[in-house]
Amino acid sequence: MRVALIDYDSGNLHSAAKAFQLMGREAGAEVVVTSDPETALAADRIVLPGDGAFPACREALGEVDGMAEAVREAVLTRGAPFMGICVGMQMLATRGHEYRETAGLDWIGGEIEAIDAPGLKVPHMGWNDLVIDHPHPVLEGIATGDHAYFVHGWQFRVADPAHLLAHVDYGGPVTAVVGRDNIVGTQFHPEKSQQVGLRLIANFLRWTP
Repeated sequence: MRVALIDYDSGNLHSAAKAFQLMGREAGAEVVVTSDPETALAADRIVLPGDGAFPACREALGEVDGMAEAVREAVLTRGAPFMGICVGMQMLATRGHEYRETAGLDWIGGEIEAIDAPGLKVPHMGWNDLVIDHPHPVLEGIATGDHAYFVHGWQFRVADPAHLLAHVDYGGPVTAVVGRDNIVGTQFHPEKSQQVGLRLIANFLRWTP
């Protein structure tokens, strides 16, 4: 099994690659960091990370010739399991509103909007308690009250509540995990979330949607 961790100059991939490679060894999976569309197209699973502003990440993905099309073909046509992380998860939305309106991939309907948390610091940065809204194979062994690590000032407001798998409370509910069909996304960084994050990565590598 080959897992493609997509490199499109969206930030430092080192810690994410290490975490996926660690759990990949246990699952018998080869994890490759790649900016090659053909490698992404042929992969058994795809991971799309993302750090920074939504429009910059969306533009950077589009600037890697053929990558967005290859990922779409692998995930939507062939059904390869997909995980988006942080802004990689936000790009699943219909559109983002950070700085300017920017079209997302529109794989999970919804909008990326600023966190509105009066009296609390924004960005939302640090550990927070997950609340599981819908059971899912990638959340197996992860329970309400478990901690995950967040760094973000914008949030995914999903159009269909069935696609909200988990949230946290930060001046109100803030989306933590989304999913439908063969697609999942985490607002938190699993590679920085210690045992909870490693468990989620291991679950993703075993997941057969």
